[in-house]
Amino acid sequence: MADVAPQAHPVKPIQDFHQQDHEDVLLLVENWLDIELDRSSAAYGNTGTTVGFRSNTEMWVRIQWRRADRINGQSWTGAECASVLTGVSKPQLRRSVRWQDEARDAVWRADEMTLVHAPVIAENGSITADPGLGDAWWSELESSLAALAFHRTNRVGMGQAHLTRRITEVFGDTVDAGVDEWSTAHADMHWGNLTAPECHLLDWEDWGVAPRGYDAATLWGFSLGVPSVADRVQHEFRQDLCTRAGRLSQLLFCANVLRAHSRSGKTMPFTEPARRSADSLIGQLRQEQ
Repeated sequence: MADVAPQAHPVKPIQDFHQQDHEDVLLLVENWLDIELDRSSAAYGNTGTTVGFRSNTEMWVRIQWRRADRINGQSWTGAECASVLTGVSKPQLRRSVRWQDEARDAVWRADEMTLVHAPVIAENGSITADPGLGDAWWSELESSLAALAFHRTNRVGMGQAHLTRRITEVFGDTVDAGVDEWSTAHADMHWGNLTAPECHLLDWEDWGVAPRGYDAATLWGFSLGVPSVADRVQHEFRQDLCTRAGRLSQLLFCANVLRAHSRSGKTMPFTEPARRSADSLIGQLRQEQ
C-alpha cells in the first residue's frame, strides 16, 4: 500500500468530518492497519465527528476525532472499555490506533471491529412504523441488557445530579427524583443503535452506571410514536420499568423531550405521547413517596 503523500497546504482545523477533506486521515488508517477502506460504504455520524467504513478484510473501521482540548476520557475510550463485556450482542473490537493531528488541532482514533451486516432499525433514532421484530429479537435484547446490567464499572452513563437537574427544570419539585437502584447500561439506547433482523447493540461511547431500567426507558421513549411498540417495550421490560428507578428514567426521557420542544418548537412523533406519559408517571411516583 502506498505511503501517505505529504500535504501541500496547511490543513484547516476540523469542524465537520463530512464537510471537510480528510483523505490524508483515511490513508494513514489504511497504512497503519494494513487494510483498504471501501470509500463507497462511508457512514457519517450526525455530529460530524465520526465515520465508518467497510474494509477489504470484511471488518468495520470506525474513525472519530475530537478537538485536543475537548477529549472526554469516557466517550473516547467507550469501545475499548466495552471490549471486555460478555454476553452482550455487539461488535467485537480487534485493534485501535490513536494519534494527534496538530495541523487540525485534533486527536484521532480508528477502531477496527467485526462487521455487523444487519442494518440499523431507524437511522434517526425514533420509529414511525412497527419494525416487525420477532420474539427472538426481543429475547436477544433482553439477555444482552441483563448481562450488561451485572457488569461492574466505574463509568457513569447517567448520574443522579443530571437526572435531578433535568426533571426539576421541567417539572419543578413535583416528585422526589432520588434514584434507589442502579445498574450498568448502554446509555444511548435508541433505534439507531440497534440492528435487525439480528439484534446487535452499536455505539458504546456512553455506557456506564445508570438508574435501573434506563435503557428500556429510553427505548420506550423513542417508540412512543408507535404505541404498539412502546407497549411491547413496557411488557418486555416491565420488571425494570415498574420500579421507582424505571419510572424516573421514563420521566427523564419525557423531560428531555418537553425541554427540547419548548426550545425549538419542533414536534416529534413522541412529543405529545411524552407529555401525556409524564402526567401519569408523576402521579405514580407521588403515590410511592
